[in-house]
Amino acid sequence: MLVDFRPFKPLRILVLAGGPSAEREISLKSGRAVAQALTDAGHCVSTFDPRHEQLTSIESLRFDVAFVALHGRYGEDGGVQKQLEAIGLPYTGSDPAASALAFSKTAAKARFLEQRVPTPAAVTFQADESMAECVRRAASLSFPVVVKPDRQGSSLGISFASSPAELEASIEMALEFDTRGLIEVAIPGEEWTVPLLDEMVMSPIRIGTPHSFFDYEAKYLREDTAYEFPDDVPIDLLCTIQETAQRAADALGVTSLSRVDLRVDPNGQPWVLEVNTIPGLTDHSLAPKSAAHRGLSLGQLCEEVCHRAIAAHRSRSSRHDQQGRRGRSVIRQAS
Repeated sequence: MLVDFRPFKPLRILVLAGGPSAEREISLKSGRAVAQALTDAGHCVSTFDPRHEQLTSIESLRFDVAFVALHGRYGEDGGVQKQLEAIGLPYTGSDPAASALAFSKTAAKARFLEQRVPTPAAVTFQADESMAECVRRAASLSFPVVVKPDRQGSSLGISFASSPAELEASIEMALEFDTRGLIEVAIPGEEWTVPLLDEMVMSPIRIGTPHSFFDYEAKYLREDTAYEFPDDVPIDLLCTIQETAQRAADALGVTSLSRVDLRVDPNGQPWVLEVNTIPGLTDHSLAPKSAAHRGLSLGQLCEEVCHRAIAAHRSRSSRHDQQGRRGRSVIRQAS
């Protein structure tokens, strides 16, 4: 079993979903699934769409915790987390700094390399550079490559390129979603994902799709995408995949519920692609599938995430109070 269940106490939970990003529709689906699961578990749930209302209008004392189901910009880049901290409402997910770091593919890549987390070789590009310069820089990589916008989720704007001509088209598409991006060596092999809940590494999932990679359509629209908990994989490989995922999350300072996406090459070497700080929670999503494999319903998973968020908020508040008392003590001694 993944967690030790706590004594039942209904919580007042505010589910944040929707928002202004390109992933709005997926966020609304996640939010509806979370709200229904927590309501069914006996909690008092309200929903909030920051596209239509200002978060500052929230009376934080009315709620015990905010469940952040906002995918994409504002939700995953640290923006909403800063606002929630400003009004003093505990929230699920990582803090503003870790959220911003994980959401930027170029910044996360740099941190992975710094911390020796295995990740594919890559170069960056940006909108104010000439196409010739972008293609020239990519010459240090071998084709095929994957081209990604820097700050975007749900595989939006991502494409493969097998030649310089395809690379130019891929760069142009990525720049429709952001002003900078990443050109990354395409790793052959299998696609895997590993959900995490703080220090708990959940069951890895091997993904099978008829597409060239796990793109938006494969994630949310196709019914033939396969999600496997294979029993034919050596235990040492599964352990390596899980350990690599945990190292990636630790390198970025990610906490709460997250998901690490990897490729495993034919030699059994995992390569980290990215870390999602607010993984999807729809009926197609991977974190709920992994939890279910451990015997946890979506309601039980979301409930545990909420309890952990409240505990983390109390811990941070206690540390700040202690630091404040120490600071006042030093001032009194000096005077």
